[in-house]
Amino acid sequence: MVNESVVATSLRELRRVLIGRDFPPEPGRRLRGPRLERWWLRWRSLVVPLLLLGVLGLGAAAAKYLEDNRGTTAAVAAIVGYATTLPVLFAFHRPLLAWRLAYGMLFVGVLDALPTESWPWNPVQIVFFLIILLSLALRADTGVAAWAGGLTLIPVFLLVNTANAWGVSILFLLMLILGNQVHRWRLNQRRLSERLAEQEELSELEKARRAVLEERTRIAREMHDVVAHHMSMIAVQAETAPFRLPEIDDPVRQEFASIAGSARAAMVDMRRLLGVLRSEGPALTAPQPGLAEVAELVEATQRAGVRVSLHGTVPEATGPVALAAYRIVQEALANAARHAPGAMVRVAVTGDATAVAVRVENDAPADDTAPTGDGEGHGIAGMRERVTLLGGTFEAGPTVFGGFAVAATLPATSVDPIPEGQAV
Repeated sequence: MVNESVVATSLRELRRVLIGRDFPPEPGRRLRGPRLERWWLRWRSLVVPLLLLGVLGLGAAAAKYLEDNRGTTAAVAAIVGYATTLPVLFAFHRPLLAWRLAYGMLFVGVLDALPTESWPWNPVQIVFFLIILLSLALRADTGVAAWAGGLTLIPVFLLVNTANAWGVSILFLLMLILGNQVHRWRLNQRRLSERLAEQEELSELEKARRAVLEERTRIAREMHDVVAHHMSMIAVQAETAPFRLPEIDDPVRQEFASIAGSARAAMVDMRRLLGVLRSEGPALTAPQPGLAEVAELVEATQRAGVRVSLHGTVPEATGPVALAAYRIVQEALANAARHAPGAMVRVAVTGDATAVAVRVENDAPADDTAPTGDGEGHGIAGMRERVTLLGGTFEAGPTVFGGFAVAATLPATSVDPIPEGQAV
């Protein structure tokens, strides 16, 4: 089975050498290096005609060689001279076609050859045939190049005297081997580049996935810590209600006991979930920040060298909304310091009984080359997710003056679910 496969592959490669499709340049392929690419685009209109004139001139030289050294008539010498040199014009775009034409001319180029000549071909034909062999080997598969080399040896041993046939054969084969090695090296480099590109893409996707998961985990931890506090308050209120309200009857007492039990069960489930979320790192024991710490955050940012000002009267709020507002200000200040160094940053936090509004806006960066942060990264995605979880609205984008603004509106309904003034 293996031998049959090898034979079939070899025959397909032979068929391609004789009548198969060619090896044109890859579509859209650019020259190596931007400098070389610019040079070619600038001078190709001059270089191409010069190369064509050079080939025609060498064809005339080959005809003159045949006429002077072999006594060939001028007309025949011109036909043979140009026919043996013009195939090189196809070497770049159609190397297999160029080889087929040049291979046929190996039998024609020996016309009127003298026994005293070491090689029965004119020097221009030999040089151009070597160029064609190299061009074919640089593009063709190894099997196709091997068949082309084997077929090339037929006219060599038929038409060249025995003393020089081996030397000519080695020269032709060396050119094919050199081109084939470069071709294989290019293929390996291309495969390596593709693998590196795939690995980089996978790495970027993994980084993005991990960043999103880490942000979601942090949000879940913070939300749990805040909600657990309120759940414990519910449980304590339900358990102490019969002692604070002695006039209530037994069915109401049982209802309060059921509420307290449900709250305790919910807290157990949430702690179990928190244990899973915190399994990759140490537990968070510090109290969560809120709107009361926004002023301290702005002062710390000022000490770090960022020009930032705080506007508005920060509302007295607690719970998930306060935590989310603090995190939005924190992330927005970090983004402004990173993407707009030297720019003025303004923070405004306002609120009433219905909503808490947060806006962080920076001017255009002092350095015009610095990025303005017009792309949406993981920080903005995390802020948007926080606001969405709380049912608010979020906007982020460049301003008309070249800066960047982050604005969020959070509903205040979940700021403090425990009525004020009620005993705990």
